[in-house]
Amino acid sequence: MLLWENIILALNGLLSNKTRAFLTMLGIIIGIGSVIAIITVGNSLTLSVSENMQSMGANDIYVMVEPRQDEEDKGNVDGIVYGSLQKNEELLDEDYLTTEMIDAMCEKFSEEVYAINLQNQIGQTTVTVGKNSAGISLYGVSAGYFVTNQLDIIEGSIFSATDFSEGKSAILIADKLADELYDGDYKKAVGSEIEINSGNSVGNFTIVGVYKKEANAMMGMSMGGSVTDVYMPLRTANNYAHMKEQYTSFQVVTKVGVNSDELSAKLESFFKPYYRNNRNFKVTVMTLSSMVSMLTDMLSTITLAIAVVAGIALLVGGIGVMNIMLVSITERTREIGTRKALGAKNSSIRVQFIVEAMIICLIGGIFGVILGIGSGIGLSNLLGYPAVPSVSAIVISLLFSMSVGVFFGYYPASKAAKMNPIDALRYE
Repeated sequence: MLLWENIILALNGLLSNKTRAFLTMLGIIIGIGSVIAIITVGNSLTLSVSENMQSMGANDIYVMVEPRQDEEDKGNVDGIVYGSLQKNEELLDEDYLTTEMIDAMCEKFSEEVYAINLQNQIGQTTVTVGKNSAGISLYGVSAGYFVTNQLDIIEGSIFSATDFSEGKSAILIADKLADELYDGDYKKAVGSEIEINSGNSVGNFTIVGVYKKEANAMMGMSMGGSVTDVYMPLRTANNYAHMKEQYTSFQVVTKVGVNSDELSAKLESFFKPYYRNNRNFKVTVMTLSSMVSMLTDMLSTITLAIAVVAGIALLVGGIGVMNIMLVSITERTREIGTRKALGAKNSSIRVQFIVEAMIICLIGGIFGVILGIGSGIGLSNLLGYPAVPSVSAIVISLLFSMSVGVFFGYYPASKAAKMNPIDALRYE
């Protein structure tokens, strides 16, 4: 029997039992729909995260002090090596990155480094102006901070070069803080002095600018109200908090046209001599592109793992297909006996029922793809991400659904092919 005739027979069989056929396909539809929806949402999330991180600065480099995990640090219990141990050493003065190191780096790579973003978090406290009070989080920042973070100044200005070099008592506050302390009068806020008391440090600071606070879901709640960021020059912050000019990390902004990966390798080599004799800590240099790659790989792995779990529904659907095919063979025993009595070969009977199982899975797969794309786009839009349906996932899902039809249809088809025509004709 020709393949096309088998397809026509399969379609006629499905149309004559529409409800049963739909219920048979349901497992395939749900399985494929779930897989495609999950992959679509996962791809959308990965793309969105990647684009957001890239927008932070595609060529930025991060220099960090991290604990060493050398071969000599690997654990050994009864002769079994079980991996490297994470050191819990406290950083001593000689472990930090210093201003001298950073200045030397900038001088050596002056043709490649555009700006350095250094910052120190001093802590949180409460400030009061008249009867108004609010919680703040204090940060000392270098001039490079405003290169990597574009603050929208709505009144006043950012710090001047003199503020940075001489450590002037100047601060930038958020519009939200100005609303709470000065009842939204930004002009009144700029130029006014405010006392900040954080533990052992007390100082009077002049507000030089008010910036627009962007909505941040991670903004903490403390001291009975929302905490807003207050910025001051880095040298001012160090003097105010009696902190040494030493840091655990900083960000490098490269000049246009500089290869960040090549520069990161140079920076890692530059800092090695400083930490050659340090047994506890080392300097690690990472580019934003490598961090994006690590994150996207992790998200892709998670998406794939969830999709595989969702794909278990396909196996359930395949078992349903096998069950219905066995029922169908039982119902059509006399038909099979008649065909075999007229000379139909076992292979023809087998192909007929395998094709029928494949048609069921293929139609179910098509409906599953439609459901999956629709659900994926809907969920992506609901989460606020651009929908990115995966063409490869759609093609693989359809091929897999047909493979399910072959796999789970083979046993019923073989059972039908092996029937004795005399017994089949006698079947009631």
